[in-house]
Amino acid sequence: MLLQSLKRNGRIQSLNSRLLIKLNSQNSNNINTQQQFKRSYCDRIKSDNNNKNEPSLNSTSVSNLSIATRQQLYMIDSNSPGSPFFLPHGTRIFNKLIKFMKLQQEKQGFTEVISPLIFKKDLWEKSGHWENYKEDMFKVESNDLSKLHEDEQNTIFGLKPMNCPGHCLIFDRFTRSHNELPVRFSDWSSLHRNEASGALTGLTRVRRFHQDDGHIFCTNEQIGDEISKTLKLIKLCYNTFGFKDNNYKMMLSTRPEESYIGNLEDWNKAEDQLREVLDLNAGEGNWLVRDGDGAFYGPKIDILLTDNFGKEHQVATIQLDFQLPKRFELKYQDANDSLSTPILIHRAIFGSVERFFALLIDHYNGKWPFWLSPRQAVIIPINQSHVEFANGRLSELKGEQINYEFDKPSNLTGYNFHIDIDSRNETVGFRTKDAIQKGYNYIILVGDKEVEADKLAIRSRDDRKIKVMESSEILKMFKSLEDSYN
Repeated sequence: MLLQSLKRNGRIQSLNSRLLIKLNSQNSNNINTQQQFKRSYCDRIKSDNNNKNEPSLNSTSVSNLSIATRQQLYMIDSNSPGSPFFLPHGTRIFNKLIKFMKLQQEKQGFTEVISPLIFKKDLWEKSGHWENYKEDMFKVESNDLSKLHEDEQNTIFGLKPMNCPGHCLIFDRFTRSHNELPVRFSDWSSLHRNEASGALTGLTRVRRFHQDDGHIFCTNEQIGDEISKTLKLIKLCYNTFGFKDNNYKMMLSTRPEESYIGNLEDWNKAEDQLREVLDLNAGEGNWLVRDGDGAFYGPKIDILLTDNFGKEHQVATIQLDFQLPKRFELKYQDANDSLSTPILIHRAIFGSVERFFALLIDHYNGKWPFWLSPRQAVIIPINQSHVEFANGRLSELKGEQINYEFDKPSNLTGYNFHIDIDSRNETVGFRTKDAIQKGYNYIILVGDKEVEADKLAIRSRDDRKIKVMESSEILKMFKSLEDSYN
């Protein structure tokens, strides 16, 4: 239903923006205000849904908005349509996702690069994007041509929708030997694609986004092993986030009917190789085919995740490309001292980080696991006489990475837990309820008994049972939770 009403989505996107701005300007601690917002938002959507073609309340974007508002994760603003603003707590999750994936990529031999955001149209013409993809790109032009050389004054630049042409330039800059291959580059630069205004939906369909983008330059003999490693990494990562095999499916997307580059022989060869890898790793009959849905430069394996409302979202992708290396005339010295053209594999595990973020909001329903949570614990002093003791325990529990000495830098490695103190002049019950609503994993209470015993009373978000523990025991528990991705 959502896909059938893209134009109406533009209206909802605008509504999301206005309501988020209004709410964020109010006191975020006022629970009644948040509940009133949620009711009024839902009432507005219901009134807009009299037409059977309009979006349902049962959608990831509406569910995400409610959680994102309550936990202050992200916002959308009409001044930059399709470009999410990640708020402080949402940024914590975003950064943890990137940190997690960088470690997995390094384990597989990827080296990180940073490439420019804009390139001359000549590059996009060389790669084939200008002919086959320019409607989905943003043009960039100078407002003051006097600042440009004469040969640049008529040049059109394109804001990059993907990283592959830039990575081809990096590969081509140096002499390459077969002993170096595979060469694996990763890149976290922001990307921009000109999505239709009516199609913009929360975090799942945006104009500015990030990918855990990787490109592998390899020999023909290395293709199977590299793709198999990528499929294993997908399974490892998705299992870590609680997505089991029945949550996602693998699709082989084949050559488009029109708007493709290269010859049929290369395309058929690439598709056959992907079929072999899928049979080997997923098993025959455990993957499907989407005819004509490949990229313009090559066939691909797409991973589709299903959200809690039954809608499928494309996330991971593996694309086999014989065309770009030829167009960029990439070469390496093979074992016979001849120059050969490498094969290019495009791969992403999260796909769009923004879309994966949205699916995680849906998957956890706002109850983040401790290691990923933007609010891991809150300390609640019973009254003002307990605040000093609470502050002392706060510095102990945050971990050793952050110190509060301004004449000494903080450590580059170690633990850094997100722990707050709520010393507002409100009842313990009110502050506890507020902490649960905001999604804190643990609630730590400090009263006379705790101060006297030099211990802390701690309970989890989902269990009212209170345990009395020493600060060192709690810190050890937090470290164990983070190390085990729980």
